[in-house]
Amino acid sequence: MKKILFEKYQGAGNDFILVDARTERPGLTRDAIRQLCDRRFGIGADGLMTLERDPAGSDFYMRYYNADGGESTMCGNGGRCIARFADRLGIGGRIKRFRSSDGEHEAELLASGQIRLRMIDVAEVRLLEEGQSWFVFTGSPHYVTFVEDTAAVDVDRCGAEIRRRAEFEAMGGTNVDFVQVLGPGRIRVRTFERGVEAETLACGTGVTAAAIVVHAVRQPACCDFEIEAMGGKLRVEFAKRPEGGFTNIFLTGGAEPVFEGRVEV
Repeated sequence: MKKILFEKYQGAGNDFILVDARTERPGLTRDAIRQLCDRRFGIGADGLMTLERDPAGSDFYMRYYNADGGESTMCGNGGRCIARFADRLGIGGRIKRFRSSDGEHEAELLASGQIRLRMIDVAEVRLLEEGQSWFVFTGSPHYVTFVEDTAAVDVDRCGAEIRRRAEFEAMGGTNVDFVQVLGPGRIRVRTFERGVEAETLACGTGVTAAAIVVHAVRQPACCDFEIEAMGGKLRVEFAKRPEGGFTNIFLTGGAEPVFEGRVEV
């Protein structure tokens, strides 16, 4: 048995186990991570992150694992949570600079208590089905589709069907976002997350993808969106590049500690 210190955080209901791995990697197996994330037999979380030293010189490196134990791509809500965790550890200043699987990020701790996270640039919004769905990579892959009422969608059933389509197999499947437009600059989003294999209360890369698709398809004048997720409200703002694509993409929302402890694995 090995004892590991951890802290648990949540951002808009998206919850994570965080481990300080600057001096020693915890050496967790895929089975161990899956057990720790289990909501009945473990701590319970949508994913696990280790905060590590970054050889490239940024404040830290963020390594993210899905609830199924597999190492995965960027997590937007996780990025805000690990920035709050880093602050509690005394790492960096008001703006935390860190790297993850998709590249470099900055997270600013705002006076309001929220955290403003810079996401990677987005190269394109790709149409998949005529007027029906789009694909965007915002640090993680996202399939985005519009619905009249998110409350009427069976997210787990429909999301699982889309997530496993052959066209997404090479990338390990895709996340699936169901988007309801509420008004100018206002949308509601529900997301099925790969690796969790279920709906989560929020998905940071997912609401980012949704906002960019709404801009591209329905609201070209709007580059600043308020998003209602199941677990809370988020904000996404960005700029369109003259040559195409999007830059200066920021995801803003809360990130709060839930509890800390020691667990044997």
